[in-house]
Amino acid sequence: MDRFRGQVAIVTGSGSGIGEAIATRLASEGAAVCVADLNGEAAERVARQIRAKGHVAQGRTMNVTDRSAVHAAVEWTTAHLGPIDVLVNNAAVANAVPMDQLSEEDWDRDVSVVLKGAFLCAQAVLPEMVQRRRGALVNLGSVNGLQYFGHDAYSAAKAGLVSLTRSIAVRYGRYGIRANLLAPGTVRTPAWDELVARDAELLDRLTRWYPLGRVGTVDDIAAAATFLASDEASWVTGTVLVVDGGLLAGNAVMADEIGG
Repeated sequence: MDRFRGQVAIVTGSGSGIGEAIATRLASEGAAVCVADLNGEAAERVARQIRAKGHVAQGRTMNVTDRSAVHAAVEWTTAHLGPIDVLVNNAAVANAVPMDQLSEEDWDRDVSVVLKGAFLCAQAVLPEMVQRRRGALVNLGSVNGLQYFGHDAYSAAKAGLVSLTRSIAVRYGRYGIRANLLAPGTVRTPAWDELVARDAELLDRLTRWYPLGRVGTVDDIAAAATFLASDEASWVTGTVLVVDGGLLAGNAVMADEIGG
């Protein structure tokens, strides 16, 4: 399948985990991909792996909270790969400190990377998308932005990302630009490795909350993200696509415990 042949994509936070899977999937379907990550070595590692499979990718160090760095990365991508058709805002950090202990610096870091970063990246790519009258933005949200699951600053930022996505969709739809948000549930990524090292059964216990009986994989999310970015979703914009194994549909564990 070559849904993205001739197109160029930037995926932020794609040096590992969900971002890596999305960048790899886009490249496998024909896109030339800028693998962008704060960790430049990780970005180039992923790009090399993609190129080894015969696809087009370049790694780029990118701090999504720095306007000048974002614009430099967008200009570099346009110069080396071509005009940008797809932006996937995936970069994120999450602090697990309880709200009453959360420092201002902790709050600012989570909100800056998740929400400000998505804004700066969108702002950088939109002018040329307007000129070309085409473009697709996929913002990686979370079920945390729709219901409470802890990580207060991260969750607030993900909730804000829902509104930002809708704003872009409505304001720029007249130019043929689409913006959608993907809201995953628990996904097994390297971010869980430290916790699982301390508690090997952690993710297994989480599965009891999921109607489909498992946590997600990075490929689950990559498949949904590439759909939203593709022309197959050409009449889909301003929406939140929940990919969560049924988590938000209801709580069977609670229902069972209360005799429902």
